[in-house]
Amino acid sequence: MATFLYRIGRWAFRRRRLVGGLWLAALVLAGVASAVAPTGQEEDLSMPGTESQKAFDLLDERFPESNSQCAEARLVFRARDGQRVTAREHKAAVADSLGSLAAGDQVASATDPYAAGAVSKDGTIAYSTITYTADAVDLTEQTKSALEDAASRAREAGLTAEIGGSALESEESPGGTTEIIGVVVAAVVLVLTLGSLAAAGLSLLTAFVGVAIAMGLVSALAVPLGLTSTVAILALMLGLAVGIDYALFIISRFRDERARGSEPEEAAGRAVGTAGSAVVFAGATVFIALVGLGVVGIPELTKMGLGGAGAVALAVLVALTLVPALFGFFGHRVSPARAEPRAGGKVKVLSRASRTAARPRSEGAHPVPTAAGRHGLGTRWARFVLRRPVAVLLIAGVGLGAVALPALSLELGLPGDESKSVETTQRRAYDLLSQGFGPGFNGPLTVVVDKPESEDVRATAALVVRTVRGVDGVASVGDPVLSRAGDTAVITAVPRTAPNSGETKDLVQAIRGAVAGVGADTGAGILVTGKTAMNIDISEAMSDALIPYLTVVIGLAVLLLTVVFRSVLVPVKAALGFLLSVGAAFGVLVAVFQWGWAADVVGVEQTGPVMSLMPILIIGMVFGLAMDYEVFLLTRMREAYVHGASPGEAIVTGFRHSGRVVAAAAVIMISVFAGFIGMSSPTIRTMGVGLAAAVAFDAFVVRMAIAPAVLALLGHRAWWLPRILSRVLPNVDIEGEKLNRQVPASAAGSDAAVPRLPVGRHRH
Repeated sequence: MATFLYRIGRWAFRRRRLVGGLWLAALVLAGVASAVAPTGQEEDLSMPGTESQKAFDLLDERFPESNSQCAEARLVFRARDGQRVTAREHKAAVADSLGSLAAGDQVASATDPYAAGAVSKDGTIAYSTITYTADAVDLTEQTKSALEDAASRAREAGLTAEIGGSALESEESPGGTTEIIGVVVAAVVLVLTLGSLAAAGLSLLTAFVGVAIAMGLVSALAVPLGLTSTVAILALMLGLAVGIDYALFIISRFRDERARGSEPEEAAGRAVGTAGSAVVFAGATVFIALVGLGVVGIPELTKMGLGGAGAVALAVLVALTLVPALFGFFGHRVSPARAEPRAGGKVKVLSRASRTAARPRSEGAHPVPTAAGRHGLGTRWARFVLRRPVAVLLIAGVGLGAVALPALSLELGLPGDESKSVETTQRRAYDLLSQGFGPGFNGPLTVVVDKPESEDVRATAALVVRTVRGVDGVASVGDPVLSRAGDTAVITAVPRTAPNSGETKDLVQAIRGAVAGVGADTGAGILVTGKTAMNIDISEAMSDALIPYLTVVIGLAVLLLTVVFRSVLVPVKAALGFLLSVGAAFGVLVAVFQWGWAADVVGVEQTGPVMSLMPILIIGMVFGLAMDYEVFLLTRMREAYVHGASPGEAIVTGFRHSGRVVAAAAVIMISVFAGFIGMSSPTIRTMGVGLAAAVAFDAFVVRMAIAPAVLALLGHRAWWLPRILSRVLPNVDIEGEKLNRQVPASAAGSDAAVPRLPVGRHRH
């Protein structure tokens, strides 16, 4: 692997104009495809095979006239204190407000709240349901403005008016202040880590190229594949984070090789052959984890996984080809001051200006790495862990366990208008409806009675109505609505409690149990659906899929890491460390979004359940990202070990060469993820908090503290591999050992004068 990537790095360096041109062409084509592609639609969350989804599919089939994809709005009116919305002047104001919508081209209908009985019992609140002929994404600005103007008319007449529903929803678009701050922080960290504006700019440039192509492809494929704006934002989030990190690792290794005395082309080849090998396997782990999300069976989750996996794959390709190509253009600006041997073995550091005038190296001199004699923070920390491995392991493990404790109270739900800011009209409309019609009004349950081969559907529906009314916790049950063919009836039941409350979840199960007997007696198919029902079904489906998903993903990743590090215990340690990280991340999610701790900091105005998709989505993403730091940090350790270093020396060497870069990469990734916390989408905000916390715990606690402590305790056993596996498993040479044993003939002309340090005994 290392030799193959070494050749790719040198080829990209030599053919830099061709490589740069190909990536530029890909960027232009992706931009053109995105520009000419139609806008995709935001799809509702679905879970094929569940009772809720079967009911929705049946409704679409039997009630085709009610298109569930079309936008809908609720215009809610409230009279001032001590007044009633049923007063004559208020009725006139409501009629005037709704009448202004009649001329809209995309308005299908607007109900009269007084004729439809949509007035609260105390007469203070009323609402009108406005349906449209298009999806919310396709509503024109003129249509949305007309809806807002209708609310303004009512306010001018002395009423409180707010707008709920999907009509005002819009695609979430990145580019806000917090995202920009995240990128700025990443840039500052790059400059501080690399000590060069050119090197930092190169990392950002290549990451932006990969992200731009990924975003263009997602936009171009939005309609054919049904990709939503959430998929695009996830691709942006992951592509930017790993793109900067992967480029950082290769650039850092390139600078090390240049400091050792390698010529630019040789340094590019060795950087891609060594650090690039780690990038390939780290990217492969992330790719496996994200693609594996498809086993859950939720289409939206599968699309998010594939979108993120595609962005990661592009980031790997950019790092392996475009980064070394740009070394050919800007390598002299990226390179550090060079360590040039002088007579007597002492080192003379040359600036770029003086390199061209430098005399050739003496034939027998050995290049000395610039960092060899330094005792930086990484080296001091590694030696501290080696002296006190048990104490470090206990403190870090117990600390993460304490942070993970809130995860025991994890509650799942689907975000709605109740999770939005109180500054939004949607949230205020939600609160008004809850106040006037009860907390369960915003989450009604739908009971579907299907009896296609019988004429007594009406009688069966009446029996179902009586049964549902008898269930404790039901506030009201509407009259059955029959399909045109008369073979299906729809019944609406309003709970007494809020949609995401535990009582409503229990109510769904109680109704399903009660109507099951009616279905058995009459032969009718009776299904219960609705927001709460869908949440229950999705939660159960994900719980059932969690163990298979973890088995497949962790199994493949452990196998991959076994091949990479030729060790049995290192991959097992990596997987267990991941479980600690993700447990602590869930603890943070519960503390912030359910308990309200530091809620003001992340902009959470209403506490509530964590979104149902978050656990398995964060598990998939965090597992892949966690393995990144495992691969990057332990690659240098194994490289030192196979060259004859003791286990302790290998740990110190790994931290000396990679500790600072891994820490910088983690800070960059945390800043990128944290930059998305400011978005209004509850899904993206939750994901940003969870990922930022997980990366912080994994990089700085698990990989920087627990991992070296465990390796110190295991000693030589950490790198043990049974002989049978040693013979069976391929040697991918991620450490670049073959590159150190011999210099390829193609490099003889440029690198023959640079002798290589002797290679120690290879250990398995």
